[in-house]
Amino acid sequence: MQGMSERQYAAHVGLSRGAIQKAKAAGRLVLHEDGSIDAAASDRLRAEATDPSKTRKPTSPKLKPVPEAAVSAVGDTLREQGMAAPVTGGGTTFLQAKTAHEVLKAQERRIRLAKLKGELVDRDRAISLVFRLAREERDAWVNWPARVAALMAAELTASSSEAVGHEVTIETAAMQKVLEAHVRAHLEELAQPRIAL
Repeated sequence: MQGMSERQYAAHVGLSRGAIQKAKAAGRLVLHEDGSIDAAASDRLRAEATDPSKTRKPTSPKLKPVPEAAVSAVGDTLREQGMAAPVTGGGTTFLQAKTAHEVLKAQERRIRLAKLKGELVDRDRAISLVFRLAREERDAWVNWPARVAALMAAELTASSSEAVGHEVTIETAAMQKVLEAHVRAHLEELAQPRIAL
């Protein structure tokens, strides 16, 4: 074979084999005696016969810029797994992005499986339950002085009369009032938000 085959010439000029076959049938290619394509002569002939306005210029694919948040998320995911992450502003390679994508898919599947097994709870339901339990605990503390004031007053009356030698009376209502004031102060103190940094 003296020249190129249709397939080889198609690869040489960046066209499909069908386009080369059409050009060959229309006589726009120079052929050797054995039917193979003379590449150099065919290139010159095509350049002379082709209207420049009709030619397709090879275009590089236009890539959309990746948002910085996405690049940062890829980096965070890779760092969580102990892998090398790109520096912010540096380029993320396709391999790094693919790895982060696979890691996230695996994490999502693990969470879905844990949910199916009943190992995870609904966040809103858990918050509601904790709030209800905290409210019950608070109410129990608020009602506690009324329940124990009489017992404490009796105990203090007995112990102070033994120490002094004569009976000292402590009123239940006064004891309850003092206890309630202290319990409410303590509950207000507990209700203050604590930020631990």
